[in-house]
Amino acid sequence: MKRGKSAGHHEHCDKCYSVHCQAPVQSSVSCLVIKCHKNCGATFHMCKQEEHQLLCPNETVPCLNVHYGCPLTMQRRRLARHLEVCPASVVCCSQEWNRWPVSESDLTFYRNISESPQTELHLDVAMALRDQELLFRSIKMKNIFPELMMESPVLQDITAGVNRPAEEAACSSDYAEFRVNSCAQIEVKELNQEERDALAKSEDVDDIQNYSSWEKIFAKEMGGCKQTVKNLNKKEDKEKEKGKQEEEQKSFNCEGGNRDSHLQCESAIAASNVGGATGLAPWQDGVLERLGKEANIAEYNMYLVHHGAMLINFGQLAACTPREKDFVYGSLEPIEVQTVHTFNIPTSYRAKRSHLKDPAQKAKSFHRSVDTEDLGLSADDLPKCDEVQSTLLCSLEKELKGHLISESVTVDGLYVDVGTQTYNFSSAPFKTDASLADVIADKPHGLHVHIEAESVTRRHNKTSSAFSYMCGHFFRRDEYRSHFRNVHSDIQASLSGWLQQRCPLAYLGCTFTQTRFQPAGHQATVKYCQDANTFILETQVPSSLCESVKTFSRERNGVHNLDPLSRLPLEILQHVAGYLDSFTLSQLSQVSRLMREVCATLLQERGMVSLKWEKKTYSHGGSSWRCRKKVWEFSSLFSPVDRWSFSDAPSMSDHLKTCSFYEREDRTEPVVLACLGEVREKRREEK
Repeated sequence: MKRGKSAGHHEHCDKCYSVHCQAPVQSSVSCLVIKCHKNCGATFHMCKQEEHQLLCPNETVPCLNVHYGCPLTMQRRRLARHLEVCPASVVCCSQEWNRWPVSESDLTFYRNISESPQTELHLDVAMALRDQELLFRSIKMKNIFPELMMESPVLQDITAGVNRPAEEAACSSDYAEFRVNSCAQIEVKELNQEERDALAKSEDVDDIQNYSSWEKIFAKEMGGCKQTVKNLNKKEDKEKEKGKQEEEQKSFNCEGGNRDSHLQCESAIAASNVGGATGLAPWQDGVLERLGKEANIAEYNMYLVHHGAMLINFGQLAACTPREKDFVYGSLEPIEVQTVHTFNIPTSYRAKRSHLKDPAQKAKSFHRSVDTEDLGLSADDLPKCDEVQSTLLCSLEKELKGHLISESVTVDGLYVDVGTQTYNFSSAPFKTDASLADVIADKPHGLHVHIEAESVTRRHNKTSSAFSYMCGHFFRRDEYRSHFRNVHSDIQASLSGWLQQRCPLAYLGCTFTQTRFQPAGHQATVKYCQDANTFILETQVPSSLCESVKTFSRERNGVHNLDPLSRLPLEILQHVAGYLDSFTLSQLSQVSRLMREVCATLLQERGMVSLKWEKKTYSHGGSSWRCRKKVWEFSSLFSPVDRWSFSDAPSMSDHLKTCSFYEREDRTEPVVLACLGEVREKRREEK
């Protein structure tokens, strides 16, 4: 597209791309050829300088993530390399795994591990407790036990008004009528429009969060009712106009005739008015034919629903199908049934036992309702159900089987197995928004999920599963590779017997464990941090160094002396902090104000920035999200580990010598080996 002539452009310059252009300099034709003042090597006409600034690699521009919080500016040629270490280029780890509830056969081990978890040493237990906390928060009690939830305050008020005693009734005659007719009449004070608006805008009303959804439903129904009234009014107006036109036409035809024809016209008009040849009333003849032509299918069906009884009474609609229209079977001849086997029955097919038995020899069955009353105990004497075990069992049944426990199952076309399961919890009824974590907040927590995790499963849909967990930690783009390799590939995937080794008698209840590997090159131990919910490397500091540091931390004359590290100059502290990993910097920034200032100088180089959003609701009811502030922080990444080496942990056989669960059983009587008889027979045959 050719540009129009302007003060800063010339016809020659628009088409000229020659570095050695010798065109004469004229104000309306061309201009001088210059070089880029940023020394990028480009040569162009002076009028193209603004366009070149949009492409110059040496031009100083902000980062591409400037709207996401990055404050850095640089030359355009450095943008690509900067994006690899940009503090605003943040990645969320989406690694997922599954963890299932504990079965009844492993209760001994999990009961012992719950008494002394030692999450810093037991890495698998620490991860299981973290996942269990997320699981308890995600399970809502109203989805599992809707019958055990508290009633809504609105329903409680209505119930209280219905069950009001006689002495509190407004009038004794009204109460007597209520007792006879079994219906309650609740008098509600009528509110004016101002009081209704004030009530709608008030935030002190119960269940105010449901007001918007209710308002939408009522508004849609009200709009539908108004539209229906408009359509009916339009139809009535059209019918009236048609009736007037027909009467005028008939009267006009009767004026030119004799007296007999005039009487005939009057009788025809009267007959048409009485018979209702143009109306849509149920008693008018031909109403269904006219309605089928003028109305659509939905309106026709709705008319039959509302006026079906009147149409039958006036003979417009048959009450039943006439006998002459019934279907009658003719002469039917038997057809020989031939069975053709076109496929082989798969070997995995198993018929139901009920189908294999002879119906004549089937035991007689009868219907009976089984209840806890058959036990002969009162409801107070029955044992209380455990909230965690029952909730996890119901959730697992829905997860793996696809339905709840005791769901109605259709056996065949005639019989349906109906079952109900009731629970007796000490903490019931539950609040409407209560989760499993809220229910057991005041009770001692144990471990109710397996310490082994699954990375791949085929038993359920992971996207909507309560037993699927995600890492969810945020890292800079250049840190994500190291996090995934060390945390998920090296540590988490090797907890079951490789990186961490448990006692072989763990199935009996032994909780002993030891870590077999450590980072090569320096003395450090893998531990789990409960505050950050991630794995960390804890450096093994000599005890002598710790004691020397404690001697400096004492009070003299009421003034607390600084530790030796804080006495160093700021430049040295910044240099030392540059060697620390991101997780150590995040912990160091919480030690003191001085250390926080030191770590703040490394935020742009080692930290990451994210936007903090908040939802704003306007007076008209609309809402929007806006950026509240920018948050700078360090990630939970520890120092990258390229190679692992065996630690100095003793052999597991040393533990078995003193393990309390290792019980030896000495046998003195001879035992015949299983294969000894076969060996003797072979020797006899050879002889």
